[in-house]
Parts: sequence; structure tokens; C-alpha cells
Amino acid sequence: MSEPTTVYVPVEKIEIHRRAVASVAVIGNPNSGKSTLFNRLTGLRQTTGNYPGVTVEKHFGTVQLESSAIQLVDLPGIYCLGGFSTDEQIAVDVILGRINDTPPPDGLLFVLDATHLYQGLYLLQQIMEMQVPIVVALTMTDVATSSGIDISIEVLQRHLGGIHICPVVATTGRGLDDLKQALEHIDEAVAPAIPESWPELSSTADHWVEKTQNALPRIDVIQALLHPGSQHDKELQQLLDPQEIEEKREALFGDEPPQASEARHRYRWVRDVLREAQRQAPLLERFGAKSLRWLNRPWPATLLFFAVMALVFQAVFSWATPLMDGIDAGASALSDWVGAHLPAGAVSSFITDGIIAGVGSVIIFLPQILFLFLFIIILEDSGFLARAGFLVDRVRRGVGLSGQSVIPMLSSFACAVPAIMATRVIPNRRDRIATILAAPFMTCSARLPVYALLIAAFVPDENIGWFNLQGIVLLGLYLLGIFGGLVTAWIMKRSALRGPKPHFALALPEFRWPNPQTVLIKLLDRARIFLRRAGTVIFFVAILVWALAYFPRSEEVQTELHSAVTQAETTLSGEALETELQRLENRASADQLSQSLLGRAGRFIAPVFEPLGWDWRVSAAVIAGFPAREVVVAVMGTIYAVGDEASEASLTEKLRAATWPDGRPIFTVPMVLGLLLFYAWCLQCAATIAIIRRETNGWRWPLFAWTYMTVLGYVGALLIFQLGSMA
Repeated sequence: MSEPTTVYVPVEKIEIHRRAVASVAVIGNPNSGKSTLFNRLTGLRQTTGNYPGVTVEKHFGTVQLESSAIQLVDLPGIYCLGGFSTDEQIAVDVILGRINDTPPPDGLLFVLDATHLYQGLYLLQQIMEMQVPIVVALTMTDVATSSGIDISIEVLQRHLGGIHICPVVATTGRGLDDLKQALEHIDEAVAPAIPESWPELSSTADHWVEKTQNALPRIDVIQALLHPGSQHDKELQQLLDPQEIEEKREALFGDEPPQASEARHRYRWVRDVLREAQRQAPLLERFGAKSLRWLNRPWPATLLFFAVMALVFQAVFSWATPLMDGIDAGASALSDWVGAHLPAGAVSSFITDGIIAGVGSVIIFLPQILFLFLFIIILEDSGFLARAGFLVDRVRRGVGLSGQSVIPMLSSFACAVPAIMATRVIPNRRDRIATILAAPFMTCSARLPVYALLIAAFVPDENIGWFNLQGIVLLGLYLLGIFGGLVTAWIMKRSALRGPKPHFALALPEFRWPNPQTVLIKLLDRARIFLRRAGTVIFFVAILVWALAYFPRSEEVQTELHSAVTQAETTLSGEALETELQRLENRASADQLSQSLLGRAGRFIAPVFEPLGWDWRVSAAVIAGFPAREVVVAVMGTIYAVGDEASEASLTEKLRAATWPDGRPIFTVPMVLGLLLFYAWCLQCAATIAIIRRETNGWRWPLFAWTYMTVLGYVGALLIFQLGSMA
């Protein structure tokens, strides 16, 4: 066998055929179809994180092209580059490459809604002034055509300095091939010409950029002129003579507010463009058009809103039941299999009572959570959710909340954490804090497992007319949370956060069919978040609670059990013996639980909650659930799997069978109603407390929120139980 030959090749002879992945930022107005287009292009090839130092989420995704791939960066939906909100500033910083670990994009994909060109072109002209290569995706073209809107692409492209415009329908995929082809060559595109909407402002900005030797970007110079006293203005005054800046402001704006002058000039340019590029044909008086206009009226829209909400909560219980039964059966079969193949002891109890009973008791509610989010996603993607926010605006303004709180409050039904982050769009600090304090009252997905467990156990599965009683109770709990949030905002805006009533403007999107791919991606993302939480926080808590409930083991209890079993085996046989052995085993388990660390802790705090009708087991579960309220179900599953007399029954049946030492049932109607109210109003979420502290820059408001909501929940539960027990 010959030795291998080593061949030396000069480095300069080696050719590496590799193209760097281009980066394209996606920007546009809210409700312009930006998220739908992003999801359509990237599919499941996307990741989510946060920009460093801020709470704004960043979404990255990869688009596969013919000969390469590009990375899309989904920027927050904004209306302008005014710099008032964090979202607007993030968009500017990403485009200019001012964020760590986020290099400047090679170009921009601007999503322009064909049905709302008037507001979309306002932002687009600001983006064009940043001198970055741009490709425009003209979305909603099918809706525009059906509405009688005729857009000349050639004329529009001419006014936009030759920017490549690709008409697309993201929901169907029409036009995406042309868009991908344009994106593949975006790094070769030339930056568009600056629109001549305000020549005096443009020339001033160009002159000062040159004068300061590019110390400030052009967009920052413009923002400094438009917003006296801003951070950009302070930076500009360090580079130029402040007197010169003031004289230029006087020449540009006169006595008119700078923002008003900007809007007047920019919208004049937009009107000139639309005058040539767009023609609005009369709407055909079809049944569909008449129906949509009728649904936009306050009363029909309000009735439709409540009808849709009622349908949602009916579906949560009715449609999810078969799937929940399947998960429950699977968990029970797995527990029985493990118990049959492992010897009795700590290991068997750890797997069956700790892991399977603890985590499984939460996983079982995954179908209900997904059905709820399915409806929310469909309503959001169809444009109905924005209308729902507009409908409740008058109610919220009546309690002093800003109209800008509509979207954060609606987001709270998913989770209070991103909802509180979303309050950054509210410029007034008083309104923002009032919204932050009201947001945790909204029924988030973490409350749903607790509601579902107690409702399924103690509310009859009966129909009242067309509606299921369990669904009605669930809807009532959601309304109870809304009521608590509105009352809290009303109190705060008339005391510590007193201020003038705010104004509100909301651009309503067109009704459209939800995109199945977008719905599926968002639904899978919610499932992934829930399962990740179940596999981490809930798993850890379930194991911890099992250990506290299992140790220390009492030798005295084991000795008594062994003696009683021996006596039963000598006096009984057959079915009677099996029944007696099961009873003895259950009693021994209950005694062991009573003497465990969890039992001792529960008995220690039980006097605090006994006036609410809670025994030590319920008290221990509630206390364990303060870091994360959904953990309560896992804790109850662990506690009752370890020591309840109905060991073969489901968790709901075990709760029904729970009794005081004298035989009285623990879960009476007043007690259950009080417990539900406690969970509706109490702040049991460490993540929410942490984000309130972060967003308010101190511990004053998170401590107030926790104390206020806990006391409110306790007093409410106390009154319901005591008054209900007297009846």
C-alpha cells in the first residue's frame, strides 16, 4: 500500500463560491399586512428575541431565493418616524445600524397597504429620505380592487423615484415570485431620490449634515429641527450655534407648531401623488358591501362583538373536551403503566404523583388554551380585533384610560407581560401607569387552567337556551377581570394619576380573510411557549411540591399500615379485602401528607385563609402559585394525587370529594365562587411584577399593584364566602 501524496495548492488558486446572506428590514404601518407577508415569506424559518436594552421584540426569518437566501428583519409597525415611541426609535436605529449585534440592513422592504395609501405614503417618504435601497410590496390589492380602487403602478413608481413596486396578495401568495426576484437584487439597487415635499427642510438638513461632517445622520438632524428640546436637538446644539438653529426654525415654521408644518407639507405631497396615481370608483351596492358598512356602525358592531365572544367561550369548553379527555386518558394510562412496572416507593411516587400528576394536570388544558388563542388570532388577522378595541374606547375614556391603551389591554388577554411592554406607545406617563395597573386584571392564559378546573368540577354541564352554563361562567370571569381593571383605572385617574382626558385616533383595517399560514404559525408559537413553560417552571414546581409532600416519611404511619393490612388479610377476602386495603392505603397516604413539610407549611398558613373556606391543602396550593398562577393546578394535582381518598378518580372528582375532618365538603358553592374571584383579581405572577418594575423604573408601582390586587382578591373572596355561607 502506497503512502498518500500531499499536494500543496497556492492560496491564490483557491476560489470560494459563497455569497454573504443579505439582510432586509421589513417596515410598514400597523395592519398593513406586514406580519402576514413576513410569515408567508419566511414560514417556520424564523426566530424571536428582544433588541438589547429594550423590551421591543425582534423577529428574524430566512427567505429562500433561487440562487441565495436573505434574512428578513421584521420591524415594529409604525405610522411615522417622529421618534416619540420606542418602536419608532427602534426602527430608525435598526435602519441606521445603531443597535449592537444588528448590522444595518442592505435594503428595506416597505409594506404599503393599497387600501390606505394616504397614511402609508406619509411614512414611505420619510423612509425615502434616509437614502436606503427600497423595494415596495403593495399589499391588499385584491381588497382595493373589490372596493373600486384603481392604482396605476407606473405613475406611482414614477413619483417614488423609480422604486420597484410589487403588487402582492399575501394571503394567497399572488405576486410573491416577483417580490422574491426583486429582493434577490436589492443590494444592487440604487437609493431613491428624496421626495420634494419640503425643499427648504431638505436643503437645511443636507447643509447641516455636511457642515457637521456627518456627525449626525440626516434623519436625526430633521428630528432635531422638528422636536425642540429632544435628545436629537441637544446633540445638534453641541455641534452648531444654538442661535443659528433657532433662526432656522423661525424661518421654517414661523408661529406654526413644527409637527403641524411637517404634516401639512408631507400630506400635500401625498395628495399630489394620489391625484395622479389613484382613482376611486363608486362602490357597487352589493349585499356584501352593505353588510360591511352596517357592521361598522356602533350598535351592530357591539352586538356582533358580544356574540363572537360568547361563541369563543362556548367553544373553549365544548370543542376542547374530546382532546382534553384524550390527554387525560393518556396521562392516566402512563401513570398506571409506571405504577405497574416499578416497585412501590419514592421512585414510583416521584414519577406518577410528582411528574405525571403535576405536569399532566396542566398539559390537559392545552386544547382549551389553543382554542382560545385560535379565535383571538383569527379575530386579529381579520381586522375585527381592532374594531373591538375601537368599540370599547368610549368606555375606557370614561374611566380616564388613554385610547392608546386599547391594544395593550387587549393583549393582556394573552399575557400581561407583553401588554405592559406595549404601553410604551402611550406618551403620557400618567395614562401609561394607569394602563399598566389595569392590565394585570385582564384574564390571561395563565388563569385559564385554574378557571377550567374549577368550572369543570363545580359548574354543571348544562345548557341555558343555546348557551352552555360553563361557558357563561367563563365569560363572566373575563368580564369580572375587565370590571376590576376599569374600576382600578377610574380610581387611579381621580387620585394619584389625576390628569386631563386623553384623545384617541385609530386607523381601522379592512375586513379580510385570515391567512391560514399566519394563523398556524402564531398558534404553534403559543403552544411552544406554553409547553416550554410546562416543561420548565411547572415541571420544577411539581417536583418541588412532590418532595415537600412526600418527605419526611413517618415510620409510625407505615407501621400502623402494615399492622392493619395484616389484620385485614386474616379476616377478609375477595372484593371486601381489596376495598379495605385500598381504604387503608388512602388513609396512610393522607396521614403521610399531613405530616410532610408541605402539610406542616399548609397548616401554618391555614388560619390566614380559613375565613375564606380554604383548608390547608388549598392554602398551600395558592401560596405555591404566587410566582406563576398556572402552577396552582399542578400543585393541586400533586397534593391530591398523593393523599386523597379517591385515588382512582380524576382531579375534578378528587376536589369534589375533599372534606374537612368532620366530613363537611371543602369546595362549597360560596367557597368556589370566592376562589374564582380571588384568581380573577389577585396578582400571582412574578414575571408581571418584574416587568412593571422595569417599565416604571422602581419598586413603588409593582409593590402597590401586588398589595392592592392581593388585598382586593382576599376581601372579595372573604365577602362571597361569608355572605354565601349565611344564606
